[in-house]
Amino acid sequence: MHKTNTTTPIDLSRYTADAPPAWWRHLNAMDVLYALATLGLFAYGGMKNRDLMDYYEVIILMGGALTAVAIGWFWRPLQIVFACVAVLSLSAVALYQGDLARGEAVFGLKYMLASQPAVMWMSVLFVLATVMYWVNVFFDKPTLGWMASRLAYAALVLGSTALMVRWHESYLIAADVGHIPVSNLYEVFILFSLLTTAFYLYYENHYQTKQLGPYVLLVVCMSVGFLLWYSVARGAHEIKPLIPALQSWWMKIHVPANFIGYGTFSLAAMVAFAYLIKYVGTPYDALPKAFRVSNTNESSTEDLMSQYARKTRVATVVLWVLGALLFAEPLMFRGVQFMATYWAIYFAVGLVIIGAILMARRHLASKLPDFEVLDDIMYKSIAVGFVFFTIATILGALWAADAWGKYWSWDPKETWALVVWLNYAAWLHLRLVAGLRGVFSAYWALIGLVITGFAFLGVNIFLSGLHSYGGL
Repeated sequence: MHKTNTTTPIDLSRYTADAPPAWWRHLNAMDVLYALATLGLFAYGGMKNRDLMDYYEVIILMGGALTAVAIGWFWRPLQIVFACVAVLSLSAVALYQGDLARGEAVFGLKYMLASQPAVMWMSVLFVLATVMYWVNVFFDKPTLGWMASRLAYAALVLGSTALMVRWHESYLIAADVGHIPVSNLYEVFILFSLLTTAFYLYYENHYQTKQLGPYVLLVVCMSVGFLLWYSVARGAHEIKPLIPALQSWWMKIHVPANFIGYGTFSLAAMVAFAYLIKYVGTPYDALPKAFRVSNTNESSTEDLMSQYARKTRVATVVLWVLGALLFAEPLMFRGVQFMATYWAIYFAVGLVIIGAILMARRHLASKLPDFEVLDDIMYKSIAVGFVFFTIATILGALWAADAWGKYWSWDPKETWALVVWLNYAAWLHLRLVAGLRGVFSAYWALIGLVITGFAFLGVNIFLSGLHSYGGL
């Protein structure tokens, strides 16, 4: 059998940029200007809305400002993203002139900067970026890879602008209607898409590889498909007042932390999928020794290759089934006949995509980074997600105590959040203690997306409880 762990140190230096010096040594004038502009913008927003904020929300605003500065310093491309979002958002605010009706009358709002058009542009850009990433896999041209990344960045900018403008639009309806746009599935699916893309782009930049973009952005395109359905079938793009349970400052910190976890878990799962594609698509004699079948009975090379061929055939079938599961869950949505047809087409397209990837596995495997790089990204994504999901779970318990009088009630959403947490806690424990690596860990990370998907959506579809306000 192939080995699933190793104690050999992994050298990733040829994939990563040189380690930067201590943060206070590499700051420059642009970093200082960015920090001043960010703090000034947050201060302006706080002063303008001071009558609507309580003590806790002021603390959250200050924490958000410092966080924006810190991550902009940590990863400089976000400074440009944040600057573009600020310019576009302020332009939309200026065009509205305090009148929500102008969203249907002013050209720049109706077709570009109002929240719903911005979401549509984001969706188009995500699809174009995904297509361009796949084209780059087969033609491997630097220009194509550059275009794919820039389209993904553009989608990140438009999606973030959509959320900022939607926030402003909610206050234009009425002061008591205004709220941060993370209150329903429509809004958090946008957030999920943006966070997953942002983390992917960071790893793409850090490891100097664009070959994972086609896989990671598939899960983002799945979210885009949901957004289109949710807008048409449920009118979810309409801004509605919050129910009493959501009228809390806890929502501003619990939901974003939760979806950093969901986004990075999904990123890890798609990297795991790429890892398994590389495994089943790599010829036996080109595999690292850790993946070769152990020759315990002095079998001939032909026998070993035959055993490996059987394993990869089984792995290919398993990958196809897991891919089908990821696309099958929406078939359970309740709705009119048109929407049932929509999800049937969605499922069929998903099967075709998974099937095409598996058919082209040999070519795709040759383009993917080394197993060590894929394993490192998978581990770091799960580690980051686990930290934020843990924080979100603690914040959720505190919010529950504030709203319902008890920290934990074994509500279906809470129970499945615990299942997700235990799943990744076990994965990390076995990696750190037992050296879990290889194909088994990749399968586990991919199955984790099915578990996470059910906790995210399945509970809302099939179960009810205190969190039923997020139902479909």
